[in-house]
Amino acid sequence: MLEDLTTAASSPTVWPAAYPQGYAVVDVETTGLARDDRIVSAAVYRLDARGEVEDHWYTVVNPERDPGPVWIHGLTSEALEGAPLFRDVAEEFATRLEGRVLVAHNAVFDWQMIAREYARARSEAPVKQRLCTIALSKELGLPLPNHKLESLAAHFGVVQRRAHHALDDARVLAEAFRPSLRAAAASGVRLPLHECRPLTEWTDRPRTGQQAAPGGYRPTGWRPSRRRPACPYPNPGRYAPGGRLKQGMRVAFSGDTSVERELLEDRATEAGLHVATSLSRLTSLLVTNDPDSGTSKAVKARQYGTPVVDEAAFGQLLGDVEPAADC
Repeated sequence: MLEDLTTAASSPTVWPAAYPQGYAVVDVETTGLARDDRIVSAAVYRLDARGEVEDHWYTVVNPERDPGPVWIHGLTSEALEGAPLFRDVAEEFATRLEGRVLVAHNAVFDWQMIAREYARARSEAPVKQRLCTIALSKELGLPLPNHKLESLAAHFGVVQRRAHHALDDARVLAEAFRPSLRAAAASGVRLPLHECRPLTEWTDRPRTGQQAAPGGYRPTGWRPSRRRPACPYPNPGRYAPGGRLKQGMRVAFSGDTSVERELLEDRATEAGLHVATSLSRLTSLLVTNDPDSGTSKAVKARQYGTPVVDEAAFGQLLGDVEPAADC
C-alpha cells in the first residue's frame, strides 16, 4: 500500500454522492506521440471511492516496431523482444479499468493511445469516463509553477523514484491524486470528468514529412496543426437546428469521437465546410458528444448560443450539405 505522505485534506465525513465509486490511475509509455505510435509499457493503480489503493499492475508490451525514445522510457528493442503483444494483455488490462474512472496526467493522451490499441486488437476498453489531474489541479487552484507531473508530486511531497517508468509514474500520480480528491470532496468541487468513446473508425497511416531522430524516433505531437486549403465559400451564418448544413459554415469539434477526429475533419472539408480550430461568435456549429463538459469550446458554445449536434447527427447532416448560394 502507498504511504499517505500528505496532510493536504482529511477525508470528509460526508462524501459527495455524485463522485465515482472507483478509479484506475494509469500511465502508459509509448514509442512516440503520433497516431501510429504504440504502447511499450502500462501501469494501473486501482483506487477505491476515496482514493485508497486496492492493488496495482504493470506490464511491458512489444510494440512490433522501433521502441522510439529509449532515452526517455529506457525500454530497448532487446528488452521488449520477449514481451507480450498488446492483444495478449488487453483482457487483463480491461479488468483493471472496468467500472472505474480512468485517471491520468494529460488524460486525453493516455486514453487515445489506449483506445487506439484496443481498436487495433478489435476490442474496446471498458472505460466510460476519464479525469485529467492537470484539469483537477486547475479546478483546485493549486499554486503550481507548471503542469508537469513532477511539479504536482513536489506540491504534495511525493518522491519520484524512476521518472518515465510507467509503474512509478502511476504510483506518484496515485499518491498525488488522493489528497487532490480529498480536497475536492471537502470543497464540493465538481470533478472534471469527460466521456470516453472507443474508436470504431480510424487509420494508422503515418504522416509524411517527419524527420526521424536517432533510433528512428519521430519527435511529433499527437495532433499537429494541419494546413487545410482555405474554404472557398463565405460563411452563411449559424446552422438552424433541424435544417441543412450549407457550404461555407464554420464547424468546430470538441471531445471524443468514435470516428477519428482527423477523418471527420477531412469529410467536413470535402463537403465544403470550414473546419475551425477554435470557437467564436462566428462559429456555425459545434460537434460534440459531451455538450455538458467543461471544455473551452463547450463552455463558449453555451455562452454564445452556438448550435450543438452530436457525432451521429453530424454524420447524417454531411450526407446532404446545401451548395453555396453562388454555386
